[in-house]
Amino acid sequence: MKRILMCWKDFKHKALTLSYDDAVVFDKRLIQIMDKHGLKGTFNLNSGCFAKEKNPRKLTQDEAVELYKNSPHEVAVHGVKHLSLAEVDEGMATYDIIVDRRNLETLFGRVVKGMAYANGSFDDKAVAVLKSCGISYARTVVSTETFDVPTDWLRMPATCHHNNPRLMELAQKFVEEGDPSYPWSRRPKLFYLWGHSYEFNDNDNWEVIEKFAEYIGGREDIWYATNGEIYDYVKAYDNLEYSTDGKIVRNPSALGVYIREYKTWKEYYIPSGETVVLE
Repeated sequence: MKRILMCWKDFKHKALTLSYDDAVVFDKRLIQIMDKHGLKGTFNLNSGCFAKEKNPRKLTQDEAVELYKNSPHEVAVHGVKHLSLAEVDEGMATYDIIVDRRNLETLFGRVVKGMAYANGSFDDKAVAVLKSCGISYARTVVSTETFDVPTDWLRMPATCHHNNPRLMELAQKFVEEGDPSYPWSRRPKLFYLWGHSYEFNDNDNWEVIEKFAEYIGGREDIWYATNGEIYDYVKAYDNLEYSTDGKIVRNPSALGVYIREYKTWKEYYIPSGETVVLE
């Protein structure tokens, strides 16, 4: 049997995604910074908490649609009323998630299947509610300071919050990690950054994200993606079908998948709906 490693798109072994919450006006400046440096991310919105009129902190519904709808970024659930799911009963938790999902799908004309837990609050009951509401992936506030690809998609940790004092140290480690002569070091890595854009305003430290984006953006060996794009790609890889001897691979998904054979380091692209014989 061949030992196969997943590659990100175009045989890259590093991916970066951001996750920011609460639909605040400061997302406008954050998106400008992200777009300038080619970063992509997911904005978690509580559709029941939009400002009723122009506001110095919260976006109105119209402002939110204008900001996110035609951008390369993803929108995701954050609870219609921003409830702490571990602190409410199943009925209230279900309402908070399913109504927010429905509202966002109506506003943005797309399927919404991701979220971030409001206040970082979740438990096994909340996870069960998410499953019943059709949510596929959800970010916690747990930070690992590692670059591991998530395995429990409804309890996703992050690499770090942007206020982590080791942010640039971790960014440098992520950029520099990987010895081309050692295939295992080329296993897929994910840098996942999260926070709230209002923190940059309140702490008067926009230079934190500007410095990070300038340093880590625009690199040919990093795939910049939304949370949803990361999830969809990993699931496409997980759904590859192999022959009994591992030499024939079929891709039943709608996404092309890139893989690398561990011993020879030979790379293969498995197009959507096609079968490839590995040498």
